[in-house]
Amino acid sequence: MGNVRANRVAEQLKKEISDIIQRELKDPRIGFITVTDVEITGDLQQATVFVTVYGEEEERKKTLDALEKGKGFIRSEAGKRVQLRKTPEISFEFDESIERGNRIETLLKQMKEKE
Repeated sequence: MGNVRANRVAEQLKKEISDIIQRELKDPRIGFITVTDVEITGDLQQATVFVTVYGEEEERKKTLDALEKGKGFIRSEAGKRVQLRKTPEISFEFDESIERGNRIETLLKQMKEKE
């Protein structure tokens, strides 16, 4: 039962955090960013926000630094939008799954061409 609630809260946080970053966070270091997933603990106390950033490694680092600096604002705004007794602590991580998937796809194409 609690797992279903955690999933719903995570999905709502994903939507709201994405909206906050795109529309309200005014930091020039933030590049083209997509919130891909939010994982939240069962007790709803901690949330890990996974993001992808379009660009080189330097842009990714700048964007993650800007998100870390603005996470207090993001948490505050998300708390106003998502009705919870306590807003979860937020941490940001770069989501490498898309890059990994692209790499696998490239390798499979190369194997097919060799056959």
